[in-house]
Amino acid sequence: MNRPLNALRGTAATATAVFLAALLAAPAAQAAPGTRTLYAAPDGRGASCTAGRPCTPQGARDLARTEQGRDVRVLLKDGTYRLDAPLQLGPDDSGTTWSAAPGAHPVLSGGQDITGWHRDADGTWSARVPAGTTPRQLFVDGRRATRARGEACPASTCDATATAMTGATATGIDHWQRPTDAEAVIRVRWRNYHCRIAGVSGDTMTFVQPCWTNSASGTDRTGPAWDSTAVDSTRYSGVAFFENAPELLDQPGEFTWDSKTRTVTYLPRKGEDMRRARTVTPHTEQLLVIDGAHDVTVSGIGFAYAAYRQPGTDEGYAGMQAGLTLTGATGPVDHAGRYYTKPSAAVTVRGGRQVRIDSGRFSHLGGAGAILEAGTKDSALTRSSFTDLSSGAVYVGDTEPMPQASLAGERNTVAYNTISRSGVEYTDSVGIWAGYEAGLSIDHNSLDHLPYSAISVGWGWNQPEAQKSVLRDNKVTANRITDVMEVAQQQHDGGAIYTQGAQPGTVLSGNYINRSAYGNTERDGNGIYLDEQSSHITVERNVITRIGYKWVSNWADYGIRNTARGNWTDTAAPALGGAGSVMTDNLTGLDRLPAEALAVAARAGARGGPVEQLRTDLARTGTATQSSTDGTATAALALDADTNTDTRTLSEAGAWWQADLGAVRRVRQVEIWNDASATTADFDVVTDDGTVHVSGKALRPTLVNLDSRTRTVRIVSSGTGRVALSQVLVHP
Repeated sequence: MNRPLNALRGTAATATAVFLAALLAAPAAQAAPGTRTLYAAPDGRGASCTAGRPCTPQGARDLARTEQGRDVRVLLKDGTYRLDAPLQLGPDDSGTTWSAAPGAHPVLSGGQDITGWHRDADGTWSARVPAGTTPRQLFVDGRRATRARGEACPASTCDATATAMTGATATGIDHWQRPTDAEAVIRVRWRNYHCRIAGVSGDTMTFVQPCWTNSASGTDRTGPAWDSTAVDSTRYSGVAFFENAPELLDQPGEFTWDSKTRTVTYLPRKGEDMRRARTVTPHTEQLLVIDGAHDVTVSGIGFAYAAYRQPGTDEGYAGMQAGLTLTGATGPVDHAGRYYTKPSAAVTVRGGRQVRIDSGRFSHLGGAGAILEAGTKDSALTRSSFTDLSSGAVYVGDTEPMPQASLAGERNTVAYNTISRSGVEYTDSVGIWAGYEAGLSIDHNSLDHLPYSAISVGWGWNQPEAQKSVLRDNKVTANRITDVMEVAQQQHDGGAIYTQGAQPGTVLSGNYINRSAYGNTERDGNGIYLDEQSSHITVERNVITRIGYKWVSNWADYGIRNTARGNWTDTAAPALGGAGSVMTDNLTGLDRLPAEALAVAARAGARGGPVEQLRTDLARTGTATQSSTDGTATAALALDADTNTDTRTLSEAGAWWQADLGAVRRVRQVEIWNDASATTADFDVVTDDGTVHVSGKALRPTLVNLDSRTRTVRIVSSGTGRVALSQVLVHP
């Protein structure tokens, strides 16, 4: 029987508070009696591991293993530790603490310096790359460069099939010097594909295998049978861009890699001097691996320039969801994602018990930040920062719905972390991903500027093999999520918080979500997305504003017994789907957040923070009219504080919609939410003081700045199309 919600919330909050209090009280600089302290340094050598004669990290580990029955802590002195292989800790390293020495900021780095730059005749700079290194990412003085890329190629030109693609002639690829170094980057709904060109024959391009086959629909391994997001599906709209060809190198900050001459070529940004710049490419895949150890603490250590090699191989990057890929030429038939592959990460914990990673700094990574997997239990990742990552920041758990007990992820914590600009290269990845976990706490994290969903918990898409799982009692609480599902990255059908699967006892509470898919061209991007079989989940006391589509979505009739109550939001949403699902006591359609909501939002995140208050809507009490009405889509539906309902005129010359404010008011801005199913485009915003023209499609929303004293605001089509709107707000 489920406990009352308040009891659940209290238990979760108490457990997290006790856990974090114990973690914060753990010794960082002062050793407990009987503790042996060893020292490591970037230039360490020998075997004494003293403060005056430090060892390498591997040497300190080996010496620590001889200290039977004693607590050992290893202090890392300041500097960069260049690793050709990961530091590996196993069962023999249980009970050890690895931390920064007082005042130090050590960094474990997988980077390879690129030196010997020379200027080319065309203004680019080139350098030879050491054998064994393949630059997929390049960082110049700590700033990420971009692989040279071209323009989008629509499906009408770059027509993809299960075996090949047209368009080599129209794009000029048939005349490229080395097209087989170039890749096609394709985004289809929530998926991202990167496959290298294998050959060009006339207008036809083929791609390396198994990348292309795994990106197409014929494998019976790419996911649910209803899936329509493969490269050869009807949802494919074209190539986002081709990248890594010298013919595309035309913007400062871009680079290319020539595999034949082993040369990297770069076009510097303004102010960059390649004779003096430090240029680094990720080379070593993993930096720290903790496998089968218990009671290990890692604190105050940085992790940078770790590589992710798979996308550069013939496997490529056949993205399925959330940064997981389909790999291998063959494999079990599966529709629930049980055999997908997680990205490589700087830190990996496998089968850990009470492993704590605290105050880490994860940056400039070619893959993911940290993975806790293979039955890791009672472990935590806390107070760490993640920025500028090619893939996702944190992955917890696995994709097997009913694992054996030793491989089940249980009672893990991800708390008080900051995640910004992850998914830079693999835009289908998420900030924090959790598979089949039980008792997981994702608490007080700050996540911003992410291309797709921010937090994802659960797996399986209601497929038969995934309908029963170990998912239960997970808590996603007091997180701050802003500017996610970024429209420019073209990833769709996600949410700031995304769930799958039946999860009895799971609670999503106290989160502040602002601007998810804000400014989209279609109805897309949810606040909290209870997708597919998401069931038995409580959504309570969240503040959710400026969302591209629904503030809460529970569309499937097999997603049952979900509850949304006591939330604050500026729009409404359709009723929750599924038997026993209810919405109650939510404050919707707000144009000002009340004090209680502001307090909840301000407390959310790793350190709390400001809250973007809603803006008064002068049109809320106005009267709407329109030139004509299509069916039941009346003018008043654009003033009902619900961006999910729509007005529509007929298609006619000069079609218009108007709001009468009831009196002359001073207007600074009009906020126009398009009805994406019947796009409004090329229109005028007319007030008593004048007219402002808007070219192209209206967005969700389009913001039109004014300085007008007016009683009416009219939106008028410039041509013969419809005026179709979800919402119009007029701000003083």
